[in-house]
Amino acid sequence: MIAALAGVEFQSNWLQVLQSPFLRNALVGGSLVAVAAGLLGYFVITRQNAFAAHALAHIGFPGATGAILVGVPVTLGLAVFCVGGGLLIGVFGRRVADREMATGTILALATALGVLFASLASANASTTTSVLFGNLLAVSDDQLVVFGAFTAAVVLALAVLARPLMFASVDPAVAEARGVPVRALGVAFVVLLALTITMAVQVVGTLLLFALVVTPAATALRLTARPVRVAAIAVGLALASVWGGLVLSTMVNLPPSFFIVTLAVLAWLVVLGVSGRRGRVATAAVPADRHHPH
Repeated sequence: MIAALAGVEFQSNWLQVLQSPFLRNALVGGSLVAVAAGLLGYFVITRQNAFAAHALAHIGFPGATGAILVGVPVTLGLAVFCVGGGLLIGVFGRRVADREMATGTILALATALGVLFASLASANASTTTSVLFGNLLAVSDDQLVVFGAFTAAVVLALAVLARPLMFASVDPAVAEARGVPVRALGVAFVVLLALTITMAVQVVGTLLLFALVVTPAATALRLTARPVRVAAIAVGLALASVWGGLVLSTMVNLPPSFFIVTLAVLAWLVVLGVSGRRGRVATAAVPADRHHPH
């Protein structure tokens, strides 16, 4: 491993590489995913859907390997299985406990199918690896069109549903009592999440998905509790992670997924440390204020 790391060299022509068509596709595709993931991240955490988000990425795996097997676009296979899995989770998982059981059961079946399809499509092992770990540098023009359509659908849907969805996420019992269609909103949200995960899997892979869907929003929530600000900060952090990851990967010719995830996690650790320190300082200051009233 040390020998392999020693072989990593700085690429002096990285600025020229950044201007290449495949890097432009990677930048645009990664940015679209970052916007969608950042906007949905607040609701993923508030609705306690982190496990569902993780599961949907794995549910999409047999869709991707099945697409490889029959010779159709990977994005199509991912979308069919992610959206289908999301609909099943939304229908069977009305309560959190029910959702966890439904998610686990559907995930188990999808994993079994993924193993089957991957073994049958063993000749395309490199594509299967890309599904697991992402391959942002391989985003094509056709995929950009699909990413753009998915991101537009997420943004437009949230523009309409954000307020009732927020109400249903924070206090579903009261929302339902006031006539808010809580279950329908839950199904709609899971479908939007499935579309976002379909894109994110192709950027950071199934195994690293949380770096874009959960981590930026979790970081933002350490800074503010206001939903609009959380969404804005989460989108900004996701974009910074994607852009920084692409630049760093170009500089040293290593996979961008590693750098994207590392930057997102580093931001979370820094904010966690700063917010934790502020909390300790505020707590320590309380007794002193009591002894010195103004």
